[in-house]
Amino acid sequence: MLRGYRDRADDSLLTLLGDLPELVRNLVTAEVNAAKAWVSRTAKDAGIGSLWFVIVLFLLFWAIPVLLAFGIIGLSSWWPAWVSALAVFGFLLVFIVIFALLGIARFRKVTKRENPGQAVATDVRLIKGAPEHDRL
Repeated sequence: MLRGYRDRADDSLLTLLGDLPELVRNLVTAEVNAAKAWVSRTAKDAGIGSLWFVIVLFLLFWAIPVLLAFGIIGLSSWWPAWVSALAVFGFLLVFIVIFALLGIARFRKVTKRENPGQAVATDVRLIKGAPEHDRL
C-alpha cells in the first residue's frame, strides 16, 4: 500500500460521500500550493534568463565600438593594432553567444514546465476517467 493512501474498497457509500468534502478541500489546497510554487519557480527562472540577456545587450553595446576601432586601426596601421582589436571583438562574440545560449536555455526551461492550469486539466480528465494518452 502506498504511503498516505488507504484502501477504500470496503467503505460504505455514506462514508465515501462524507469524506468527499475533505478530499476536495485537500485537492484545492494542493493545487493552490502547486500554483504558488510554479509562479515562484517561473518568476525566478524568467528573472535569471532576463539577466543573461541584459549581459548580452551590455556586451553587444561595447562590441560596436570595438568593431569601429577595428576598422579605424586596421586602416591606419597594419598588424598589431587591428589584430588585437579583432581578437577583442572575437572574444566579445564568444561571450555573447555563451550568455545568449544560457538565457535561451533558461527560458526554454520555463516554457516546458507544467503550469497549474495543465495540472487541473489533468485532474479533471482523471476524474472523468479519460485515458492518460488523451492528453492535449
